Amino acid sequence: MAKNNGEQVCELCGREVQHLSRHHLVPREEGGRYGATADLCQPCHSTLHLTFSNRELAQLYNSIPALQEAEPLQKYLKWVRNKRVEKISNRRGKRR
Repeated sequence: MAKNNGEQVCELCGREVQHLSRHHLVPREEGGRYGATADLCQPCHSTLHLTFSNRELAQLYNSIPALQEAEPLQKYLKWVRNKRVEKISNRRGKRR
């Protein structure tokens, strides 16, 4: 979703940011290669993949409304909506 001033809106958190990345609502590894996508800011995109497995994203959180209502994201979404952060350095580690 483009804005006139060169900023775009993240579909998950609703913030205006300079850069968006394409998130496959059903991850490619779970069969969503040609499926629906959403434009997300980098912090939201990273947080989704740190919070949920690809299987969880495919089965439980395969739409923006489902992601916005997901209990594990509530604290993050409340925090990020008032921030001017463009990038965060989440490290993707091994799941235990």
